[in-house]
Amino acid sequence: MNILVIPDSFKGSLSSVKVSDAIYDGVKKILPNSSIKKIPFSDGGEGAIDLLNQIGGGEVEYVNTENSIGLKIKAPIYWLEKNKTAWIELSQASGLSSLSEKEMNPMKTSTFGSGILIDYALKNGCKKIYIGLGGSSTHDLGSGVFMALGGKLLNKNFLPILRGGQGLLNCEKINFNTLNPKIKNCEIILAVDVNNKLLGPNGAAKTYSPQKGANTKMVEKLERGSIKFAKLIQKTTTKDISKIKGGGAAGGAAAGLYGLINAEIKSGFEILDKLIDLESHISSTDLIISGEGHLDHQSSFGKLVGQVGVLAKKNKKILICIAGKVSLKTEECKAIGISNAWTCRPDSYTLKKSMDNAYDLIKKSTEKAIKHYISQQKCT
Repeated sequence: MNILVIPDSFKGSLSSVKVSDAIYDGVKKILPNSSIKKIPFSDGGEGAIDLLNQIGGGEVEYVNTENSIGLKIKAPIYWLEKNKTAWIELSQASGLSSLSEKEMNPMKTSTFGSGILIDYALKNGCKKIYIGLGGSSTHDLGSGVFMALGGKLLNKNFLPILRGGQGLLNCEKINFNTLNPKIKNCEIILAVDVNNKLLGPNGAAKTYSPQKGANTKMVEKLERGSIKFAKLIQKTTTKDISKIKGGGAAGGAAAGLYGLINAEIKSGFEILDKLIDLESHISSTDLIISGEGHLDHQSSFGKLVGQVGVLAKKNKKILICIAGKVSLKTEECKAIGISNAWTCRPDSYTLKKSMDNAYDLIKKSTEKAIKHYISQQKCT
C-alpha cells in the first residue's frame, strides 16, 4: 500500500519534518509493510526551504544577518538556481520560533534581517526572489526589509524611524533614492498562506499580532500605524495596499512590500505545488495523511490541509488529517476533501503538555486513524 504523508508544521511545537516523522512511525506501527513517501510540506512560510532541499536540484547557503530583535545570526537562502533564483523564508531571520516569550513584541521586532538576506541575493545578481511569508514575529509592514535594502523612512524631523511596528506611527516620508537599484531588475514574489487583508477586524494587527506578543493597547497602536503607513504609501506611490488580498500576511509585510518594492503576492501553496509537482504525488498514492496544529475555518482559505483536500477530491483519494485541535464539523471536513479528522490532544492535557508531547500524541493518533481506515475498508 502506498501512503503519502504531507503535513504542515504544528506551530510552536513541531516542524513539518518532525510531524511527518511522527505520522510515519504511527503508520509503520500498524502497517509495517506499507510504502510511505514523506513530503513535509509548507504553504509558503516555515518549512519551505526544508521541502525544496528534500526534493533536490538546488543548494542552501547560510548568510550573516540578524534576527528580529537585532542579534547576529546566520540564516539560509535556498538557491533554486545559483545567483539567479532564490527562496528566502521570512521566518528564518524574522521568525517567532527563535524568540523567548519575553522577547516577543511586534512594536519592536523588525524584518530588517530578512532584508539583509534579500539585499545579499540582489548583490549576487539574483533576478527572481521568492519570499516565503509566515511564522514571523513582526508587524512592521516590511519596513525593515525596505530599510535594509537602502530605502529611507523618515519622521517629521527627517530622522530615520525606529524599527518595528512602533516606527510606523511616526513615519512621514518615504525616500526611494537610496534603495538598492538592482531591485528594479528582479522579480519579487511573495508566497503567502493567508487571504487576510491588511486592515480591519480580520486584518494583520487584530488577527495575528496577539500571537506575537501584542497586548490590547499594542494591537490598537499597530492598527493605527498600519493605517498611517498605508496612506503614506498610497500618497507616495498611488498604490492602495489596504485592499490587497493576502496583504495581512507576516504582519502586513505582504501589503507593505507590494507597495514599496512592487512585489507580487501569490499563494505559497500554488507556487510550491508547481515547483515540486505535488499533484503527481497525490494521483499515484493510495492514501494521503496530512496534519496541522489547528484544523479550523482558516484551513479552507489558503492553508495546506485545505489545498491538499482540493487535490485529494479531484483525484478521488482518501485524506486523513491529524490535528492538535479540530474545530470543523464532519460535514465541513468532507466539504474541503478531508475524509476523517483526528484530534491528537487528550481532553485532560493542557496546551503546554500537548505541545511538549506532540510527537508521541501525533504518532498515537495516527495509529488510531489507520486502524479506523482499515476497519472502514473491510466494510466496503
